[in-house]
Amino acid sequence: MLSALADRFPRHRVLITSDVARAVLVALMAVPGVPLPVLLALLLAASLCSPPFEAARNALMADVLHGDRYAVATSLTGITAQVAQLIGYVLGGVLLVSFSPSAALVLDALTFAASATWLALGLRRRPAPVLESPEGGAGSIWAAASSGLRLVASTPRLRAIVGLLWVAALFVNASEGIATPLGLQLQGTTAAAGLLLAANPAGTALGGLFIGRFCPPHLRERLLAPLLGLSLGGVLLAGLVPLVLDRGTAAFAVVLVLFFLAGIGGAVNIPLNVAFVQAVPSAYRGRAFGVAASGLSGFQGLGAVLAGVGADVLRPSTVVALAGGVGLLAVLGPLLAMRRGPTARQKGRPFPRGLRARG
Repeated sequence: MLSALADRFPRHRVLITSDVARAVLVALMAVPGVPLPVLLALLLAASLCSPPFEAARNALMADVLHGDRYAVATSLTGITAQVAQLIGYVLGGVLLVSFSPSAALVLDALTFAASATWLALGLRRRPAPVLESPEGGAGSIWAAASSGLRLVASTPRLRAIVGLLWVAALFVNASEGIATPLGLQLQGTTAAAGLLLAANPAGTALGGLFIGRFCPPHLRERLLAPLLGLSLGGVLLAGLVPLVLDRGTAAFAVVLVLFFLAGIGGAVNIPLNVAFVQAVPSAYRGRAFGVAASGLSGFQGLGAVLAGVGADVLRPSTVVALAGGVGLLAVLGPLLAMRRGPTARQKGRPFPRGLRARG
């Protein structure tokens, strides 16, 4: 719901305000002696600032960059996010060893303050998209958020794109939920889980660089099916490895390579992102990105939970193989729908019923 703020206010202001709010909230977490329930509440509040920030950033990027420049920027953003996440985990551990948790949180708050300052100094001011209800007054935040959901639901091509994102995330990310038992099965140690978790993001970073920087624009959407096949097929084959190789270094190495290849296939998000932007009117991009991102997070979590439940009954490798095999079948429907689904503009309905745009 808060993603709709990216369409109701100037997007640069949403970005800066979100970072300032997170800097304050994380700084409050650093106060010594804060009770645990209060810490959790502050953490929740800080997390609530992320959806409007990400929606505004994605929407603003699509406004500033056009055509192939947006695809390249999307790939670089994905690579940066993967690398920064890995660095953040390592740096967080080093800070906790070297300093107190309060000191680590203060440094964390300073990163949000630095981001807000950077944006305030370097980002051009642009007006907000103006959306009004038929009665002439500004609608509620709930109505604005609902309009984004209606736009996605009423446009066949958008439904297909979002469906591909969500279904692929459900099955590809399932293996992350059972990395520890899978490592135990393959090598007999939980230390293997870290490498299993890192293989897919590493492949995604490399695949994103290739698809975004070196792949011609006209070829990207044609690669949707091959990339999806590589992503889910790699997961399927990784789950079948223990049927061929006994537990040991060889089996573990093959599974790592297959997860890495599946990660390369995960670069399918770049052409899907570009297609999504092209199908959404600028004034609706913030809330439309919010719908896609919220569902993506939900399906990623659901995949991990279902894999964990399955690993209580079946061998972890069997669960991984089922995730890849069922996923390959599940993406066929939205993939075919995307190829034949028109955009909102092609249908002659650029905006959901009950709302009009100006400005």
